[in-house]
Amino acid sequence: MRYPASKKLELIRLFEQSHLPVRATLDKLGIPRATFYGWYDAYQRGGPEALADRPSRPSWVWNGLPVEVREQIAAFALEEPELSPREMAVRFTDERRYFVSEATAYRLLKAQDLITSPAYIVVKAADAFRDKTTAPNQL
Repeated sequence: MRYPASKKLELIRLFEQSHLPVRATLDKLGIPRATFYGWYDAYQRGGPEALADRPSRPSWVWNGLPVEVREQIAAFALEEPELSPREMAVRFTDERRYFVSEATAYRLLKAQDLITSPAYIVVKAADAFRDKTTAPNQL
């Protein structure tokens, strides 16, 4: 459970004024000691402002595609609409000298609604086998 900064500050002040040991108080409230001491360290280093929630998502992804490459892939897909994501990824890698996996190409094209539905060939089953067997274990 995430606590807002005001609740964290309230708990820290409660612990500072409490005559009970921190461990007993934390056990009664169900807050892990490591969590509380992390809050307390942040509070001592940066004051109440340091208790504010930070996003858990990283601000930078080491293997993310740059925006320019994403735009180039979309433009490439519009130039060559008949290519599948696999063919497009291979051709983009060959022509532009920038590796893009098939999955990445598919995700980017799907996000921009550039994926065309594949042409399915519907195969109907027959009522009986064409080549009848005459003995056991015969294919």
